Amino acid sequence: MLKDSTEISAREAPKPSNPPSASDTESFSLVCPSTTTPRRLLLRTDFRILPLVCALYLVAFLDRVNIANARAFGLEADLGLTGVQFNTALTIFFIPYVLFEIPSNILLKRLSPRLYLSGCCFGFGLVTTLQGFCTSYGGLLAARFFLGLFECGMVPGCFYLIGMWYRRSEAQTRFSLFFASTALAGAFGGLLASAIGKMDGMRGYLGWRWIFILEGLLTCVVALGFLAVFPDFVEGAKWLTQEERAYIQARLAADQGPSAAERKVTFADVKKVMSDFKVWFGGLIYFALVVPAYGYAFFSPTILLTYRYTPIETQLRSVPPYAAAFGFSMLVAVVSDRIRHRVTFVVVGMFISIAGLAMLFNIHNKIDTQYGALFLVAGGLYAAMPVAVCWFNMNLLGHHRRSIGVAWQIGFGNIGAIISTYSFLREDAPLFKKGYIICFSFLCLGLVSTGAYATALWWENRKRDKMERVEVTEEERKELGDLNPEFRYMY
Repeated sequence: MLKDSTEISAREAPKPSNPPSASDTESFSLVCPSTTTPRRLLLRTDFRILPLVCALYLVAFLDRVNIANARAFGLEADLGLTGVQFNTALTIFFIPYVLFEIPSNILLKRLSPRLYLSGCCFGFGLVTTLQGFCTSYGGLLAARFFLGLFECGMVPGCFYLIGMWYRRSEAQTRFSLFFASTALAGAFGGLLASAIGKMDGMRGYLGWRWIFILEGLLTCVVALGFLAVFPDFVEGAKWLTQEERAYIQARLAADQGPSAAERKVTFADVKKVMSDFKVWFGGLIYFALVVPAYGYAFFSPTILLTYRYTPIETQLRSVPPYAAAFGFSMLVAVVSDRIRHRVTFVVVGMFISIAGLAMLFNIHNKIDTQYGALFLVAGGLYAAMPVAVCWFNMNLLGHHRRSIGVAWQIGFGNIGAIISTYSFLREDAPLFKKGYIICFSFLCLGLVSTGAYATALWWENRKRDKMERVEVTEEERKELGDLNPEFRYMY
């Protein structure tokens, strides 16, 4: 870490090597404006950014996994799906998700988060609505592909945006709150689907169609509101005064170095980031977590149906594990930020999920115990995943390295989502032993990858501690990002 202080004066702020322009002087020569306090400014930032990115993630995740709720209300029978066709419909969503993450983050930087992410939100809301009018397997596949195309930039884009607003000692709580929106979406989705399912037969449409139509229309309305209020990066935040923007930029620069917001992201940057072996370990951690996470998100209603609940009871029973996961993940995030430590929380979360999977694999005649195991699976995963993403994200400095790195992590990780869609097959019901073994195996891979990444960071910090001090210019800091020998990785 370069420096971590609440008040940043002109003497302490980073000095550019070249003669500064007026804007440079304004950006890095101010203490917190006298009209506010650091705490009040941080709270204003939270209220301006976090509710909006959480709302975006909530509607996106809802539109992504509501196909699991629709399945419980007869989607397969109505469209005549057989064999693994349902699983293939889940898979095709992730093809554009994997391929277009990095180009999407580069485009987001050029267009601004407000315009780009609001447009994506409207796009996947519209596709979700149209999904409710599908009459064939081919139509469902086309809808799922375009849903993935519009959604692919949302997760890495929001992680990228949040990471450019907060210091590393503040970021985990915000990342976890954002990521926990998926837990809220799972809980909210179950409640909403149980209510919408009662519309079964209304105007000639089955309940599963109404789930897609109404939830998609809700997303479109939310997207139109985002066009007016969704946040941009610090440099373009019009809701801040010039002095407040300058203070936040200086505060972040003292913690992480210069953001290099003004330079374009190039293909050479992509090559350089991808040549860093630590980046591959970060991708493997997320990849290993995604398999059980999406396995749970897509198939928990199917698992609950094997406990002989009705479709409505299944939706309602899916809510408590998500709600508990939300609370636990936020507790982990607060403690992680307080002690400025990440790796232990990732490992503990994985072990909790492994314990839940072991119970599901071995216990088959005690419904209450099996249901309790779902709490452990969800709680461990939703605690570990945001810590893993924040840990990796905040160890990449500068717009050019962070935009590429976080897109790579999410994009590569979602190859695991493709695997998860074939993990729980209908013929494996009601025990689903193959699915539990697959999830267990990937969590073991995650433990190994986490250890490798933490060791690589420790080794790199130790190497830099032993180096003779080298004077690095401001321009070099911008180009190097976290490769700057003055920087120390968090683990």
